[in-house]
Amino acid sequence: MDLEALRFANFSLLNDAVDDWATLVDGLEELERDANKGLRGAANSASWAGVNATVSKEFIGKTAGEFHDAHSQAKSIHRILLDTRDELKRHHRRLNDAIERGMKKNLTVTPTGDGGFTVRMNIHPDRAGKGTDLPDHSEGDVSALRDEIQRILDDATESDTSASKVLKAIADQSTYGFTDARYKDRDSAVAAVEKADELSKLAKKDPQDLSVKEFDALHSGLKKYTNDPLFSERFATKLGAKGTLDFWAGINEPGVNPDLNDSRQSKFGDFQKYLSLTLASATQSDSAGMVDWTRQMVDQASQPVRTNSGPLGFQVMSNLMRWGNYDDAFLHTYGSALMDTEKKLTGNGEGSAWRRTPNSPYLNRTGSDTGWDPMAGFMKGLSNSPAAATSFFNDTFISKGDESNSFERENENGKMEKATLSNFQYLFEERDWPVETNAKGGDSQTGRDNFALALEAATTGHPAGESPTRDTPAHNTGQAELVQSIVSSISQDPQRLSSHGFMSDSIGQIAAEYMPDIHRAMHPGDSNENGLFPVAGAAASLSEHDVTRFLYTVGRDPAGYAAVNLGQHSYTTSMMEYHFRNPDAYIEDNSFPRQENLKRGIENIASVAGEIEGTIGAGRAYEGELEAGARDSDYNAALEHAKTWGGTAVGIGIGLGTAPFVGPGGVVIGGVAGTAADEIIDAIVKGEMKNNAGDVIYRNGEDMQGTKESTYHLVEEAAKKAGDRAGNSSPHIISVAASAAETGFSHAKTNVNDAFDGQGVPRQLDEED
Repeated sequence: MDLEALRFANFSLLNDAVDDWATLVDGLEELERDANKGLRGAANSASWAGVNATVSKEFIGKTAGEFHDAHSQAKSIHRILLDTRDELKRHHRRLNDAIERGMKKNLTVTPTGDGGFTVRMNIHPDRAGKGTDLPDHSEGDVSALRDEIQRILDDATESDTSASKVLKAIADQSTYGFTDARYKDRDSAVAAVEKADELSKLAKKDPQDLSVKEFDALHSGLKKYTNDPLFSERFATKLGAKGTLDFWAGINEPGVNPDLNDSRQSKFGDFQKYLSLTLASATQSDSAGMVDWTRQMVDQASQPVRTNSGPLGFQVMSNLMRWGNYDDAFLHTYGSALMDTEKKLTGNGEGSAWRRTPNSPYLNRTGSDTGWDPMAGFMKGLSNSPAAATSFFNDTFISKGDESNSFERENENGKMEKATLSNFQYLFEERDWPVETNAKGGDSQTGRDNFALALEAATTGHPAGESPTRDTPAHNTGQAELVQSIVSSISQDPQRLSSHGFMSDSIGQIAAEYMPDIHRAMHPGDSNENGLFPVAGAAASLSEHDVTRFLYTVGRDPAGYAAVNLGQHSYTTSMMEYHFRNPDAYIEDNSFPRQENLKRGIENIASVAGEIEGTIGAGRAYEGELEAGARDSDYNAALEHAKTWGGTAVGIGIGLGTAPFVGPGGVVIGGVAGTAADEIIDAIVKGEMKNNAGDVIYRNGEDMQGTKESTYHLVEEAAKKAGDRAGNSSPHIISVAASAAETGFSHAKTNVNDAFDGQGVPRQLDEED
């Protein structure tokens, strides 16, 4: 800061800027409120269909979100400008006060012309007028004034440059749109940037030289600032892609830093989490530095880290993807490069790769697996980023025309021929997943489990384990096509799932969120076009035979069974309430009176409910036979504890596959609190309802007759509650629901017997089927 610039500063333009930003903040706050209540509210209550359900609604939600980000960013900028203006004014006053005090000691401060200044005597005694009494000063007074002026200029320079640094950093976060960076004042933003500089220097040290104290500083710093966008971007870019890989590989390499490993190894898991979250946040930045970081990371990922015999970059970085929401574009590019490397190491998928040796370092410190297979960490990353997951799984792994392709599938003529495989098909059907161990030395299935979580995100459009929200768009074509692949693959070879039953919780959740599509498959014909099972967005095209095999297999696992059971009853009850409220929504025959069409609609819905329950019930009963009933308690526990993830369970099927509930065209998005479905789900999970035989609903899976009675009793109750809630109850219509459910249950038995032999082995389809 130049002496003259601060001494004679004119703050009028800066005052205007502060006032303008204050006005902008107020205006954006009002726009944000209008966007949320008006734009987003209207979008969430509208009846969307077709492209509008997947594109327009999502666009409106993102646009409303931009107003929120714009308001937050403007508020941060206003606070930074306000703090800087006030500080510069204070430095301005300090400077002029110091100069005035100097004048009283006959000292003057003079600019040197190069931004500097000098302190000298104002009036020399020899040139003073006769009788002039000049104040005395010492050399100490000169030095003190010079030092004070320099401190003021340094402080003003810091205020100015730090404000410039953080304002530029905020602007660089997003090339288009706005960042969600929020800072209460300039000092907090500056502190984040400075802490990033400090910690990145520590992380760039040779791992063998990192002290325990320095590791603790890194640990506490990352924990504190892990969600700070300026910190994250600055830390990642200063450390660099290669530095990131070298750091994590280095501190985990055996023998590199014994003191650190001995005293802080128990903290490595938490540290891994905070580093992962920090890097994920950093990839959301559009700054030039982060664009370069992501490019270099992909380039470095296929190369050994630290030494020629060290792990590949993919193995290191994938373990830093287990937490946080990484940028979709980065994940897609990274995933494509990872699959290219996998193809090279496995001979286009025929062999195996990523086998750990006794000397291999532990790159994952969570205790679930060693982290040597990069697919495990990458799949967990995809589970938090639905759009990237959908794109990745639908990408081609190997093409039909590839000369080195040895994968064959049966064609329409029943002959085997080379086939194009998607990434999903390769990972689910062909990949030789490496044997992994957990921290206790036991077998680990984390890789495949994370794969299932990634599938859950890819098909539902929201992170695995979370509930759909009012802003979650309806299923798009890519998601629906992936579900078709999943159902078809499990139908072709049920052991792909039953041999890895731990995946069934996610697969069951997928089934639950695609209840409209499953109901359509179980009730083929014109019901899909005449409003019986309305679907917003893209519908998965499923066959009844494939769905039967699929649901039977999912039903063999307690968590899978619970998800489908609750999803089915949630959707069935909501559909009944919807049709009771909208009796003209389904027209089976134009010649029928309204009440007859409504009765036929409720009857058809109840029949499909019975068929689904009969199918998963058969899977549960078969599993009970294999385990001599030992797992029945597991099924009951899964149902009883389902309320812990019930936010997802009761929102499934109706949340993403249909239009809004109260009013024309559909069902409520984001939950069924206060509806008939809510009461039905509560009755199941709390065990508050009994069937006609006096047994608690669905608590005895070995007895198929008991399951059957539970089903038609509950479906009848659903019809009653739905009619009451809609204010359109009809005893005549309700009476047919139970018998229809019983018919559907019996139909399921026939379908299961056609699909499987008595040993659970799939039967071959007849040519006419």
